[in-house]
Amino acid sequence: MKKILVTVVLGFAVAATGQVSAQQPAQPPQAQPAAPGQPASPQAPVIKDPAEYNAYVGAVQQTDPQAKISGLEAFITQYPNSVMKNQALEILMGAYQQAGNQQKTTDTAVKLVTADPCNVRALALLAYFDRLRAQGGDPNATQLLADAEKYGQQGLDCLPKFNKPEGTSDADFQKMKDQMTGIFRAALGIAALQKKDYAKAIENLKPVADANPADFSVVYPLALAYLTTPDPKTPPTPDHALNGIWYAARASAIAPAQAQAQIEKYARQQYRKFHGDEDGWADVLAKAKAGTAPPPDLATLIKPAPTPAEQAHKMVTETPPDKMDFATWEFVLSNGSQPDQDTVWNAIKGKAVQMTGTVISATPTQFMIAGSSDDIEAKKADITLNFEDSVPAKLMPKAEASLDFQGEPSSYAPSPFMMVMDKGRLLKAAAPAPVKKKPPVRRKPAAR
Repeated sequence: MKKILVTVVLGFAVAATGQVSAQQPAQPPQAQPAAPGQPASPQAPVIKDPAEYNAYVGAVQQTDPQAKISGLEAFITQYPNSVMKNQALEILMGAYQQAGNQQKTTDTAVKLVTADPCNVRALALLAYFDRLRAQGGDPNATQLLADAEKYGQQGLDCLPKFNKPEGTSDADFQKMKDQMTGIFRAALGIAALQKKDYAKAIENLKPVADANPADFSVVYPLALAYLTTPDPKTPPTPDHALNGIWYAARASAIAPAQAQAQIEKYARQQYRKFHGDEDGWADVLAKAKAGTAPPPDLATLIKPAPTPAEQAHKMVTETPPDKMDFATWEFVLSNGSQPDQDTVWNAIKGKAVQMTGTVISATPTQFMIAGSSDDIEAKKADITLNFEDSVPAKLMPKAEASLDFQGEPSSYAPSPFMMVMDKGRLLKAAAPAPVKKKPPVRRKPAAR
């Protein structure tokens, strides 16, 4: 899966990039170095060279973004071994980010992580930008996502070592860590989705989606993780189906405008598969658009389609067996509970029934017949009709011919379904009633 999201999200990168400033972790206050000959605070390194100190302070105190960038680049080049190198790189990274230069931001973040492998701010920026570029369909998406996964795991491992910056309140520090945790987990979750590790994708993406319910870049992938299974023929578990439908409906409300209709269609299809029809879909969609995380009564809001046994029971309670057609008998006898099967079978066993079917094969004493429309279409027999006397050759039907017949049900096998009928009889269609001739119209002789 080269692109992480399906084609409906092409163009998403543009929409997502506009959210960067809101998603990225806030830059913590920077400790100022002590001037040469002055005492340093516990967190502030000491620059002994006055020229180096002046170059650093002169750069970081620039109010013009470009002047700050130029000053910091010059400082790092001139003093590559400075005690303030890492802090200068971090401030430079923030300056490039503020200037909207994503490439320079990530380039500087890579340099910072190389010099300081546990710089969580740089790791968060790299995990975030690499993930977004991969989701946006970058030609190097595979490598970008691998990098995002690496930085995400590295960031989670380093977060416990992250010390509260000087001047930061406890509440702001916790908020900063929560935000970074979400960025790291999102990178891990999207990478897991690409690898088809759906359990790991859900584990990482769900807390991020619930904390950021308007972030399409994680809400929609979470829906895909819930609704996709390793074997396409195997449906998701009921719990996964419920959550997947909810997050898909939620994603349709926050998707880029050009993708909303297609994602809503996808969500509706998944609802129909699970529920059996679209009854109630409008209510689910409205609640998903107005809500955030799935509500506690999700299982009540989105009910699964009735099981075959439940459908069979409904048929038995609503229609007497002697009023059912053959296809209904077949469905109940194949899928119903034993009491429901007994109700139908006891009502029809040994009773002469007349019906029409399609001949699949025939011998003088036994016809194999398809009685239900599905089996007629599949050309598969579901009735064995036995005759007490051989059928005359002139009455033997051809394969696939329609046949009116009578028989008495004597036994059945539920899977694959086959009903045996004895005392077979061929029924002749009633001859059409003769058309009565109207008496001739006598004309009166013309008057002379």
